[in-house]
Amino acid sequence: MTEHDERPEPSERPERPEEQHQEHTAERGEAHSAAGDHASHPAPQEDGAHVSTGIETAGVPEAAIPELVIISGMSGAGRSTAAKCLEDLGWFVVDNLPPALIPTMVELGARSQGNVARIAVVVDVRGRRFFDNLRDSLADLATKHVTRRVVFLESSDDALVRRFESVRRPHPLQGDGRIVDGIAAERELLRELRGDADLVIDTSSLNVHELRAKMDAQFAGDEEPELRATVMSFGFKYGLPVDADLVVDMRFLPNPHWVPELRPYTGLNEEVSAYVFNQPGAKEFLDRYTELLQMIAAGYRREGKRYVTIAVGCTGGKHRSVATSEKLAARLASQGVETVVVHRDMGRE
Repeated sequence: MTEHDERPEPSERPERPEEQHQEHTAERGEAHSAAGDHASHPAPQEDGAHVSTGIETAGVPEAAIPELVIISGMSGAGRSTAAKCLEDLGWFVVDNLPPALIPTMVELGARSQGNVARIAVVVDVRGRRFFDNLRDSLADLATKHVTRRVVFLESSDDALVRRFESVRRPHPLQGDGRIVDGIAAERELLRELRGDADLVIDTSSLNVHELRAKMDAQFAGDEEPELRATVMSFGFKYGLPVDADLVVDMRFLPNPHWVPELRPYTGLNEEVSAYVFNQPGAKEFLDRYTELLQMIAAGYRREGKRYVTIAVGCTGGKHRSVATSEKLAARLASQGVETVVVHRDMGRE
């Protein structure tokens, strides 16, 4: 079977990027066995029906309340792939559950005597009228001390159009218009949810396997760390990463590209790294930025933010940004932050 044959439908099929991954973390535990088929639930009646939005957990220990992940994002950005990854890690996955029923799902999990300890719910525009209830459900879960995270799958308009056209399927919101009309309508509908997401993953240049690797890096561990960081090197000439929380510009340092003996190498090379950090201000910048990140990380923890993406850029994403990303990730790892390094544009030139 070719790699093209393995790629899923638009709702779960990201594209291939030019990325290289490294991890600055302790060895993670093995994933649990896969959970079974996606659970399905009938939608509540739209008129006159009563849907409970509270979690009646009287007599149920707080420790028995399941951990909850809500997966949402743009159609075609990879929601189904993300859900399947969590299912393979032992999560109980429910696809297209109306948001009003999320608290009920958590209540059932709490009464399962520990058999359903982790629940993932896929919420998307197919819920239509029920989607507006998501914010109320999330607020209700917060009052019930439910540990919940929102994962938002993002992608560029160009990538989404290519995916829908490649399988000749309409966008669920395009109606009588074009695919781009449906994408614009969905992006506006999801704008507020994206802003509240704990983790945003841009799948514009990811294939299925690379998206699964990102999900695995965030959810495969037996113990949830306080904060997880992705340090991503990139080249400004290829555009800013759309999922970056913080952006660092290393173009204030001399470019090793103009040193003939260093040009063929990357920032992973010791000689290139030494050249970068022997420049005036380089080590001082790394020290001070690491201190700044400590303050930011403390604020993120207070606000309940568990994931941060730090984008480190230079002109082409090959020398300065790569060397700095490696050093910065090592500093974060030494401070107890589980860190993944991604070199987005290394090798593109």
